[in-house]
Amino acid sequence: MTAAVRVKTAGERSIERRHPWLFSGALAKVEGKPGKGETIAVKDSSGKMLGWGAYSPQSQIAVRMWSFSPQQTVDRVFFTERFRAAIAMREQRLSPVAQRACRLVYGESDGFPGLIVDRYGDYLVMQCLSAGAEYWKPIWCEILQELLPLKGIYERSDSDVRKKEGLEPTMGLLAGEKPPEALEIEENGMRYLVDIYEGHKTGFYLDQRANRAQLRSFAKDAEVLNCFAYTGGFGLAALSGGAKHVTQIEASGKALEVARKHVELNGFDASRSTLTEGDVFAELRRLQKEQRSFDVIVLDPPKFAESKSQLERASRGYKDINLQAFKLLRPGGLLLTFSCSGQMTTPLFQKIVADAALDARRDGQILLRLEQDVDHPTRLAFPEGTYLKGLVCRVE
Repeated sequence: MTAAVRVKTAGERSIERRHPWLFSGALAKVEGKPGKGETIAVKDSSGKMLGWGAYSPQSQIAVRMWSFSPQQTVDRVFFTERFRAAIAMREQRLSPVAQRACRLVYGESDGFPGLIVDRYGDYLVMQCLSAGAEYWKPIWCEILQELLPLKGIYERSDSDVRKKEGLEPTMGLLAGEKPPEALEIEENGMRYLVDIYEGHKTGFYLDQRANRAQLRSFAKDAEVLNCFAYTGGFGLAALSGGAKHVTQIEASGKALEVARKHVELNGFDASRSTLTEGDVFAELRRLQKEQRSFDVIVLDPPKFAESKSQLERASRGYKDINLQAFKLLRPGGLLLTFSCSGQMTTPLFQKIVADAALDARRDGQILLRLEQDVDHPTRLAFPEGTYLKGLVCRVE
């Protein structure tokens, strides 16, 4: 007998909206003894089949839906077709070069709750962040090797999110050969080095590809300040767009060393790039004291809010850095400001930026609204898939 859960009215409504998550409070009954990550039948209170999902007994998200079709069989063939669809979408929407460095599978938005797969050349980096993803991981690795010409698959399931699923963080080679420590990719004509072993996320911020290209179009003859620079992705984009000079601020000396290598690797004059190791909050104030000013400023901070309880503190952080940035912009200058905190809504972020401009006594306009690139799509029934929001503001 297949294990199953019966859902309360709230759970039925969620499934009607085709939302992929069922929280533990929405479950009325568990039938059988499903193991962690096993595929179970999802039924309404009367026993009518509603679909199939992965069971996670230790998580608040008790079921992540694989399919809303009761007739569906969730097996190797099912997942093979899902992978084919995800790969095909990237092939349709990305250039051949971008396909070599992209997010190949984006969790719920591609029908794989809890799974992230990023491609860097001939290697894949996989993150399994849910019990269901962990359960199917060996099969998924086999399928991906069948569908793509790969040298290896490496796992970076080192996120604390796994603990909520009753899973320990894990890293290591899953298939094929180990990737090099510095894996080179190309983006918008620039060469970048990716550290998939210790780098942020899976090694690189693939979601900012289109936004780096946008900065490139603004950068000609500009003096640019790139804050929270990491390995200098935005800085390199600015240099490639003809920036006169780029100042890059980053707390990690190791990341700044890679930023220096990026400048050198792409043949730019090192004198056009100043690398500053330090705290952005403090450095922005130091630059004001030195009466510095810039034509373009980029604020791409790490996630300030991991949960709703941290949102108020995060809002103060976003307000502060945007306030200081507005004070450093020349008339007619541009601010590219981002938040990657999923808890931060777009309207709230815009209000914070507007309040920062007001306190800085600067008037301005929103020229563009920015999001994650096309290989990070948002499923219509899963708005949580949109986490990156950005604004291009022009000050007067």
